[in-house]
Amino acid sequence: MDIQHNTTPETGHHHHEKPKRDMSHIPGWGADLDHKNRPAYPMERTPPRLDNVHWDVPEQQPVNVKVFHSTERPNITPVFGTSVPPTGLSGKIRDFAFTLSENDIRHWLLLLFADRVNMVEGLADDLKSGHVPNILGEMGIMAEVKHNPIGLAGKALVIGGAIGLIYSLRQHRKRRSWR
Repeated sequence: MDIQHNTTPETGHHHHEKPKRDMSHIPGWGADLDHKNRPAYPMERTPPRLDNVHWDVPEQQPVNVKVFHSTERPNITPVFGTSVPPTGLSGKIRDFAFTLSENDIRHWLLLLFADRVNMVEGLADDLKSGHVPNILGEMGIMAEVKHNPIGLAGKALVIGGAIGLIYSLRQHRKRRSWR
């Protein structure tokens, strides 16, 4: 590959920039630089053209489940997903999260926490219905064993260390309470 070195005309010394490589041998390289070479240009528009539609604003989808929306948005969007309506403790956590603004870190942390709670709720539902989940398979442990055994060993050491630490702290507390 050809590497172009940039030097300053005054001193002839190299800049501290990375040298630029000539990538013109790669088919399609730089196609996005010239708008004439872009397949969607000049068809891209903001706002997009909506020719031959029978509406100015899409018809509102019927609301028959709880639909969360940002506090920054006055109404729900015309179309939304309803595949997994909120339920249980995770739904209550989501309810609270959506009372907070999207620029509040608590909003996002609560949503992440609600996802974890929902996972545990799903495991409990599986066990209630008599289905024993294949936790190791669903977590991809067998794929880790095959494709990333060193990473899996590291995770196992960290988890084992954490369990050992918790166990030893509990044993220490038990010994102190016996005195």
